[in-house]
Amino acid sequence: MATDNLSSIKPTEEKPWYAYYPPPKTTAPAVARETLLSWMLEGKVAGKDFVLVDLRRTDHEGGTIRGSINLPAQSLYSAIPSLYNLFSTANIRTVIWYCGSSRGRGNRAAGWFADYIKDQNNTGMESCTLEGGIKGWATAGDEYVRMMDGYDASVWK
Repeated sequence: MATDNLSSIKPTEEKPWYAYYPPPKTTAPAVARETLLSWMLEGKVAGKDFVLVDLRRTDHEGGTIRGSINLPAQSLYSAIPSLYNLFSTANIRTVIWYCGSSRGRGNRAAGWFADYIKDQNNTGMESCTLEGGIKGWATAGDEYVRMMDGYDASVWK
């Protein structure tokens, strides 16, 4: 009688999406939400003076910071060269990446983009994370909420 080896087979765990890409070599600096808010209040415009990238995908709810573009982190890595070409052609000097907290997707994306900037020997562009992410922004007070599009207070309670 043959033994049943099927019981000894363990299900394979699916890797997280970022495990399919190399880890970033660079730790990008953080921009404080107070700094970003002051830029916006001074009249600096997202998409012209800097770029804000919201990396959320399925958790993209509750609003976004005014002027942000939504590029889900899961599809970002292969788009980095094209994004770099677009941003450098537009003379963008600062790219700010954020997710819910900016501790996972935000750090990874900012690091990957910073690596690419370094590989291009570009010293005029910087890649940063937004300190605290969208959660920190949306819960920091009315002056921050006024700079959001699609704000839904029930998401941030």
